[in-house]
Amino acid sequence: MSETITDTVIESAVKNPDIAHIIEILPVLSPERIKEAASFIDYLADRERRHTIFVEETLAAEQRGEYYEFDTIEDAMEAIRNWKE
Repeated sequence: MSETITDTVIESAVKNPDIAHIIEILPVLSPERIKEAASFIDYLADRERRHTIFVEETLAAEQRGEYYEFDTIEDAMEAIRNWKE
């Protein structure tokens, strides 16, 4: 049996009081403010997704030994400037 969006929202609200609080506030917002909130939540979700990908890729590169260490930031910047693929 698949969950509906309503079931998912209710389950999330029960587990996280902040979600329940947001749901309680939404009816008092104007349509414009709801659009702003939705845009901001989309932005936050995208940032979270990008961060997760970054962490996963960084950990994978570390496990493969694909990283470099430099003594100074200047040495690192010089290596970037001179990088040839």
